[in-house]
Parts: sequence; C-alpha cells; structure tokens
Amino acid sequence: MSKKVVILGSGESGVGAALLAKAKGYDTFVSDSSTISESFIAELNAAHIDFEQGKHSEEVILSASIIVKSPGIPEKAPIMKLVRSKGIEVISEIEFAYRHIHAGVKFIAITGSNGKTTTTLLTHHILSELGFSVGLGGNIGTSLARQIINEKRDIYVLELSSFQLDDMYTFKADVAVLLNITPDHLDRYEYKFENYIASKFRIFQNLTPADYYITYAEDKVIEGHKKQVVINARYKPVSLKELHSSGAYADEKTIQVHALDDTIHTFNVSDFPLQGKHNYINIMAALNAVVAIGADVEKSAAAIKSFRNAPHRLEFVGSIYGVKYVNDSKATNVDSVWYALDSMKTPVVLIAGGIDKGNDYSQIEALVREKVHTVVALGKDNSKVLTGFGNMVSEIKEAHSMIEAIRIAHDSAKKGDTVLLSPACASFDLFKNYEDRGNQFRNLVRELAG
Repeated sequence: MSKKVVILGSGESGVGAALLAKAKGYDTFVSDSSTISESFIAELNAAHIDFEQGKHSEEVILSASIIVKSPGIPEKAPIMKLVRSKGIEVISEIEFAYRHIHAGVKFIAITGSNGKTTTTLLTHHILSELGFSVGLGGNIGTSLARQIINEKRDIYVLELSSFQLDDMYTFKADVAVLLNITPDHLDRYEYKFENYIASKFRIFQNLTPADYYITYAEDKVIEGHKKQVVINARYKPVSLKELHSSGAYADEKTIQVHALDDTIHTFNVSDFPLQGKHNYINIMAALNAVVAIGADVEKSAAAIKSFRNAPHRLEFVGSIYGVKYVNDSKATNVDSVWYALDSMKTPVVLIAGGIDKGNDYSQIEALVREKVHTVVALGKDNSKVLTGFGNMVSEIKEAHSMIEAIRIAHDSAKKGDTVLLSPACASFDLFKNYEDRGNQFRNLVRELAG
C-alpha cells in the first residue's frame, strides 16, 4: 500500500507537490480551506488527484503519512495545531522535491529579508547567459516539485522564504546565501525577532566543508548570530567596507570579486543596470554564488549587463506632468522601504500601508523626514500607518482603494516629485497579493497618463 501524502494549500507549490507525489506513486490528496483556481483544478483532474476546497476534512488529513504544507499556512491555524498534536511529519514543497531530486544536481539557495528576489533572478540570469543547465524555483516562478517531474537540470537557483525554511530538514545547498535579516513576518513568529532569525539561519543547515556560504559582512544581526552557531562550509562574504580574503567588495565606483584561484577582478559599477548600495550587495552575492558553482568571473559580470529586474521592485511605470511614478509593491517590510527611499533623488509622496506585521516605522524616520513630504495611508485599517508616520511628514492622508490613493498622491505631488508605492506591509486586506497591488498601481497610473 502506497504512502498517503496530503498537500495543504493549492497554490503553485501545493499543486506542484501534488503532481510530483502522484508521479512518484503516492496516494495523493489536496486540501484547501479556500477556493482552488480553475486552472489548478483542471490540472488536478487531469492527473486524477483527489482534492477538496473550502474546508479541511480532518479525518482524511490526519490519515496522512506525510503532509506537505503551503508556506502561507501559519502554525496557529486550527488544522496545523491538530496535525502537530498527532505527530504527523510536515514538510515544505522544497523539502518534498529535494527528497525526489535526481543525482548530481547542485543548489544555490538564497534568502534574506530584502533583496532575495533580485539576487535569485540575477544569479539565474548569469548562469543562463553562460549556458549552464539551470532552473529557477522556490518562492518565485514555477515550483521545484513541478519542474523535476520531467526535467533534469544541473543547477537550481532557489529563492527561499523563512516559511519554506521552517519545514525543510534534509535539504542541503551547495551555495547558501543569506543577504540580511531585519524584522519581518513577526506575526508568524510569536512577535519574537530571535525566532525569525533562527528561521533564516536554517539555510545553512547540512552544509559540508565542500560547500560555500555567503553573507553581507556588515549585517549586525547575521554577524551577531553567527557567533552562536557553527557553519560548516567555506565563507565568501560581500562587503561595503573592505575586501575580505575570499569574497567581494564594492565602493561607489567599483566592485571587486575574488575568483576561486584567488585572483581579484575589478568592475565598474556604472556598467551594471542595477544601481545603489543595496543592489551592489545583490550583485556581489550573485557573483560570489556563480563563481562558487564554477562560473567564470569575467563572463559572469558581462552577463549582468543584459539583466532586467522583476516587476514590483522599484519599477518605473511612467511620468505625469513631470511627476514620476514608481511601483515598489514588493516592499512588504520597513527595511525594504528604507532601501527604496535611499535610492530616491527627488521629493517623495509615499503610498504605504496594508496589513501591518509589527512594523517599527521609527527605523526609517530620518529618511522619511529628509525625502517624504506626504504619506498616503492605503489600507482597510490605517491606524498604525497614521500613528507611525504622523510626526514625520507635513501631510498624511488616507485612502481605502488604489484609485483613491493615486488620486490623492497625484493631487499632492508637484513637478519634479516621485510618487512611490512602497507599502511596508502585506497586501491581503485590499488585494490578492503584492503583484495584484502593483499591477493595479501600474495600470491606473498608465490610464491616468492617457
């Protein structure tokens, strides 16, 4: 009798896990307390996979040998409390895929509170441009589980969220990247920053002396926590202060990278499409990662020149009467907003708000006072944004829809200003996700521009 695998959640990761489980001969069942999209239902039906939506049938779920949990389901959910009380093994889609991965594959795993999507896409882009057999997965794009059913790549570049890392146990990266740690998702970690830090550090579990790990050397949280753990791998740091013996260093003009043969290669930052100190960190991390996996340094740097970043990350969407509009909807925490404001060269009208995750807006007070003259609070409940920014700006206004927020921002902006959507919050109060929020912003701005 085959083992029973129950997948909780029916997004891309859940359906990918279900398809892989079915392909591997498991008795497979998908359960989602919400509705399942029509396209995913069609896939499940085509694969003859049983599923339910709008409920969790406890008897069926608790009969599982393994539960693959969507990263969006919190531990405090009633079904998870019940599952944990029964001692059923719970893993992530990444962990499930890893247990069925083909031999010889290598993994570059990337996490961090900010910059992980850009760094992941950049790392994948470099390897693709250089002709490597490389896949992209994790918290972005197509699920790893779906990909490995029919294809065999040599390398997979994975963006990993803290929620995914929480349910990963045997997974081992060949190159593990931790960019930074700032308070985020604290509502999922009992509002304890140390719990969130421990989750991020799981990316280093199972490393061997043959593997590499990469961090931003000036991140005080990472450096402080490193003193408490042993990371059994070779270190390739990135730094904005000094060139370490094996890593990469950036200043205002150049990036220097150590190759594996210890030669140092220097590149002009003006040659790269990504600008700003935070992006120099992302570039250095990507270069360190691809070099560690076997790519040529010079060719890798050249490949970056053709890179274009993902939507919703400091995405310029248009100008109206001399006012620029920038979509940074993916900025779902305070630190991301810091990076966005730091890159602004003009006065700013900031659209912020959504579902607060325990944000401390005082962290960006200096930048807000310097660059922002108006805040538009966008959400169902704007109380925390109104309180948090109230003493920092000359004007703070309130909106309950994207079109209302854009109209207010349009009326508040002057020629030469930038209207910046950089919410610092989750999107689920008014939008399906951060992509929906960013798409609405982009589409409405373009409509307004005529």
